[in-house]
Amino acid sequence: MSTEDRPPAPRSLAEALRARGDAALGALLRSRPDLITPVPTDLTQLATRAGTRASVVRALERLDRFTLQTAEALAVAADPAAYAELLGLMAGDDADPAVVAALPHAVGLLREQALVWGGDDRLRLVRTARELLAPSPQHPSPTGLGPTVQEATAGMSPGRIQEIVTAAGLASTHDSVSAVSALSGLFTDRARMAALLADAPADSVEVLERLVWGPPYGQVTADPAARLRWLLDRGLLLPTAPGTVVLPREVALHLRRGLAHRAPEPVPPVVKTAAVHRPQVVDSAAAGQAYTALATVEELLKDWDEGGPAVLRAGGLSVRDLKRTAVALDVPEPAAAFWVELAYAAGLLASDGEADERYAATPAYDEWLEQPPAERWSRLVTAWLAATRTAGLVGGRDAKDRTLSALGPGLDRSAAPEVRHRVLALLAGLPEGAAPAAGSVLARLRWERPLRGDRREDDLRGRLAEWALSEAELLGVTGRGALSAQGRALLGAPPAPAPGPEGEPSGPGDKLPVHHHHRTAPLAPLSPAEQAVASAAAARLLAPLLPEPLDHVLLQADLTAVAPGPLRRPLADMLGVLADVESKGGATVYRFTPGSVRRALDAGQAASDLHAFLAAHSRTPVPQPLAYLIDDVARRHGHLRVGAASAYVRCDDEAVLNEILADKRAAVLGLRRLAPTVLAAQADPAGLLEGLRAMGFAPAAESAEGDVLITRALAHRTPPRTAPEPVPDGPPVPDDTLLAAALRAIRAGDLASTTPRKPGSAPAGNGELPRTGAAETLATMQAAVLTGEALWIGYVNAEGAASQRVIAPVRVEGGFVTAYDHTADEVRTYPLHRITGVAELADDAG
Repeated sequence: MSTEDRPPAPRSLAEALRARGDAALGALLRSRPDLITPVPTDLTQLATRAGTRASVVRALERLDRFTLQTAEALAVAADPAAYAELLGLMAGDDADPAVVAALPHAVGLLREQALVWGGDDRLRLVRTARELLAPSPQHPSPTGLGPTVQEATAGMSPGRIQEIVTAAGLASTHDSVSAVSALSGLFTDRARMAALLADAPADSVEVLERLVWGPPYGQVTADPAARLRWLLDRGLLLPTAPGTVVLPREVALHLRRGLAHRAPEPVPPVVKTAAVHRPQVVDSAAAGQAYTALATVEELLKDWDEGGPAVLRAGGLSVRDLKRTAVALDVPEPAAAFWVELAYAAGLLASDGEADERYAATPAYDEWLEQPPAERWSRLVTAWLAATRTAGLVGGRDAKDRTLSALGPGLDRSAAPEVRHRVLALLAGLPEGAAPAAGSVLARLRWERPLRGDRREDDLRGRLAEWALSEAELLGVTGRGALSAQGRALLGAPPAPAPGPEGEPSGPGDKLPVHHHHRTAPLAPLSPAEQAVASAAAARLLAPLLPEPLDHVLLQADLTAVAPGPLRRPLADMLGVLADVESKGGATVYRFTPGSVRRALDAGQAASDLHAFLAAHSRTPVPQPLAYLIDDVARRHGHLRVGAASAYVRCDDEAVLNEILADKRAAVLGLRRLAPTVLAAQADPAGLLEGLRAMGFAPAAESAEGDVLITRALAHRTPPRTAPEPVPDGPPVPDDTLLAAALRAIRAGDLASTTPRKPGSAPAGNGELPRTGAAETLATMQAAVLTGEALWIGYVNAEGAASQRVIAPVRVEGGFVTAYDHTADEVRTYPLHRITGVAELADDAG
């Protein structure tokens, strides 16, 4: 392309954006969705918004380490800078091949993100980014470089500058500007600088070496030592304040052999393999964990069936209630916090909203229980992937030094879903059955988001990654540290890469040569619809691996029953009432006690029902001690009757009532005899029932009609509740429909604001709307209908939002103008009273 045919270089970011196609502009809006919230009126406003501090900081936070290093190098380069200068700063005098290969992609990414604009001969970092990344005494540059010679000598006297120039072996000049320019030329000339430093004392060179990689500032006394005096005389160190000197940027770059960064990182760290297992072992281990996860959540909510812990005034669980929950689940407290938060995120748990507010299962929990196990697991892990609430923070402190509690406020971290997804995506990039070294995963994440991983909130991103790895194992997304087949399906990931040519390693010490490059497209998060499909596929893979529920137990003579595997729901529910769980694991052990048998009788079961139930579901004969226990408890059950007086006890056997009155433990119940067979109590019926049971009796409650009151365990449920919404990390990424509409509006608005006007038409500039009177507006509209010309109008909608539009009027009548609107690319009707003014377009406006 000849110089004449080459399009003119853009003079601003807005012009650079104007030259982009829709695909490139759409890519910018997808990567920086804050730019279309709300939709800009034109490309000038889009460019202005892209240069605001908040938007630039957000964009910089999403850069990988090498791209950020490239932006930092541009911040210390000339403005504008040629690509060759940037390459020298990044690759150094030795022209590191890896940097040379990676730099075009980094520059392209910065351009795509609208952080850099201009051609390769005039690369410009947007002003806000340069201010954020350029070195200053208050904010040192990550490069470790200091100010240029020109910046450091800005306040220096002309005489002192001439002295430095002379001492450096340069000819004196007539003005300070040329003197500073000559000194800068010396420091950037490698051959002359080498000759100058060859004469430097060894201890002076040692001073330079201490400052070369930063920080570039040092302290000196009023009477500097000889080694410092030699450097100060020649401008190799320049004073910036009393007692402070700085190493000029040009000198540092010479000593660094041109490098802006001590260690450029063009290639991301490799995710190393810590161990490799057979895929079948991984999937089986993950399925076992998935079953345990389902059982744990079910046990948690069953324990809270009659109303769980109270809600703290500030929200959340108390420390004591979390400890009780951990004991009940037989897990550490951090794990208990995770299960509680997971149930909450999945919509299975919420507060009941009563005056005495408590946590309880939601109606959705009962629906969840009826689903097949694999689908229940799918619902849990889908909620986990998207949740911003972070259980790992429980027990920590917030910004106001308040303790963060489970289910309480302050646990949302908007980066959590992205980190979880990225951690699993990195695991998906490993060969099947390969478990990563956790440290290498964290190193990779820090490379991908250095501003978020190294310098903010005490490495929150690293902690989120560690929690993601452990939680994925608890949920059965991974098994033995490796991503399972169902976990891979959950991400919508392609099949795992095959192992290296040497075959599959078999020991934990074996390594797989896995290579990743940052230019490889990462596994993108799925849309809600895509995630639903992926979750269903994961459930289908998991279903055959879960143990089949059993319909039997093994009764033993020591009043225990052994369930050799998971039980079918009706059997498990009934056995949970009739016996107490003694131990869990691969086989669950239940123990029958008088209290557990009485619990079954209170729930409306007769002794004959219990005998029939055990005989039907035991692979072994019902032991005689168990049969005797059931009959003995049943014989005494309901012999005493408790009703409401405050409460009373009645019994046909006076001797039993005499025994109760004589028992010292009955004193707290406030009993007194009303009749030979009736005792009255000051305690309420529930308290009286508990007191008599504690004394060894087996009373039954009765209704006002005198019938035995069957106290079935009715589960306490909250009103219908929705699961907590994740807190987004900034504006959501626009979908295709919104993006197309936004692009059309921006293009049209830009057309309206940049189309040439006829001389003498309504003034416009800097986004101002045209202003004309009502009569002139109407006359111009009517004329345009006859001539078919397009007009430029200002319009204020019903909400008061002003915009500029290019329209071609078709009809004017009844106070309305019907026109083809180039802004919306459709025919629209506008009230004339909402049009602020009109202007004719130039004849050559295209």
